[in-house]
Amino acid sequence: MSLRREICGAVASLNASSEPLIHVLWHNRILASPYLFRKIYPQREVVVLTSASKDGVTLASAVKVFKVGAVHGSSSRRGAAAIVALRRATREGKDLVFTPDGPRGPRYHLQPGVVKIAQTTGLAIVPLHIDYLSCWTLKTWDLFQIPKPFSKVRVTLGEPIRIPRELDAGAFERERLALEKVLLKDDPDAL
Repeated sequence: MSLRREICGAVASLNASSEPLIHVLWHNRILASPYLFRKIYPQREVVVLTSASKDGVTLASAVKVFKVGAVHGSSSRRGAAAIVALRRATREGKDLVFTPDGPRGPRYHLQPGVVKIAQTTGLAIVPLHIDYLSCWTLKTWDLFQIPKPFSKVRVTLGEPIRIPRELDAGAFERERLALEKVLLKDDPDAL
């Protein structure tokens, strides 16, 4: 890829961690993310959650080029099988990547699945902000962004967030909203 990268955040400490991590980023920023993961984490194994549709199969084939694995499933299709596969991946030491507003939105609304996975596994969530400084924006539900050739991309890794294992429904919703707010905070397009 011809992108110029600027990486911000605690990359060295995250790379040094032997514990698997859960990364979250908005659906409209995923295009360059497999490439960026290889640049940020050259040694870490990564698995993405893709939809169980034909689009998900296509995405899984595309990310494989960057040595990124895929698990197929969503809240509406193959959800239980996806959770089992994601847990297996973390036991194997692999990081997970979620687009918590995908695959159908609404845009910039964090669905509860990523919080549930973090709660049950005890793994830290790392908010990931990808900002294409020059891009085309498609007229899709998520306003999908395609970086222009040779443009700059700024990647910011947020502080890891831990979700308590024991939460009632109200506390769970507060954790979900807090994570959503963190993802929105540094994203001028999301406001």
